[in-house]
Amino acid sequence: MFGSATMPAPSGRRVWIALGLIVGVVTASVAPIQAQAAPQAQPVSNARVFPNDAGMVLNFIKPDKTADFEAVMAKLKEALQKSDKPERKQQAAGWKVFKSPDPAGANVLYVFIVDPSVKGADYQVSNIIAEAFPAAEATEILKKYAEAYAQGMNIVNLAVIQELGK
Repeated sequence: MFGSATMPAPSGRRVWIALGLIVGVVTASVAPIQAQAAPQAQPVSNARVFPNDAGMVLNFIKPDKTADFEAVMAKLKEALQKSDKPERKQQAAGWKVFKSPDPAGANVLYVFIVDPSVKGADYQVSNIIAEAFPAAEATEILKKYAEAYAQGMNIVNLAVIQELGK
């Protein structure tokens, strides 16, 4: 019971993390997607598009590869910022990367929150990296990205049904 005298309301961040963990557990056996580096830093064939209002991606990263994953996220940010495509700037504005302080089994959980999503824009990290960097550099970045994953990622498309603050 939220807001009672005996149990304080959870913070918004903890609610997002709890929701992400629940969705991850529920969907882990249904739709795991393995991260793979593009062999020649070519865009992968399938774009990652969030067709609704928002999206969430749960990334399960090996504990010894968190520095590599975070370095790739820095390169992703650089790619989005230096792109000449206006939708890349819009994507960057609504895309946040969170790291859970709580373990996700033996792994570390990173959560992408995309809110709002840019309709029709490709959120496939490998495509964005391949688009922004020379082939040799992109290949190295994507190799680190692929090797950081413990068990892949879970993608959740989200549609707003209620905005409680409005």
